[in-house]
Amino acid sequence: MIAPKDREPDVASGSMLREAAVSERTVGAERLWLGWVELPPGLVSSVHHHGPAESGIFILSGHARFVSGEGLDRVHNADPGDFVWVPPHEVHVELNRSSNEPVRMIVARSTSEAIVVNLPTPKGWSPPV
Repeated sequence: MIAPKDREPDVASGSMLREAAVSERTVGAERLWLGWVELPPGLVSSVHHHGPAESGIFILSGHARFVSGEGLDRVHNADPGDFVWVPPHEVHVELNRSSNEPVRMIVARSTSEAIVVNLPTPKGWSPPV
């Protein structure tokens, strides 16, 4: 059992809060990272990827926008109840489409550590509103 108070802060991407619940560090997991992710109102994560890890994301609340691809040219909105799959090495950004409600997500990764590779924002790119 991992209660909210037992989650541990993990590597962030810009304004995004990540907390590990099930990981190598928290429970000795060998092939899984499962955690809580929150993006405050109106904010944007940094450009990043998760190396060889696949990610499965469940939107608990809020209204997210995922931007992905080498040129950050693919845009998908995600709302409560939606699942999002992020393939290994997929460059992406998460945006909160709301100015007054956080996006809250449960994230599962196929590695026991939160691999986060933050990248520079491509020259001339701005988040799609």
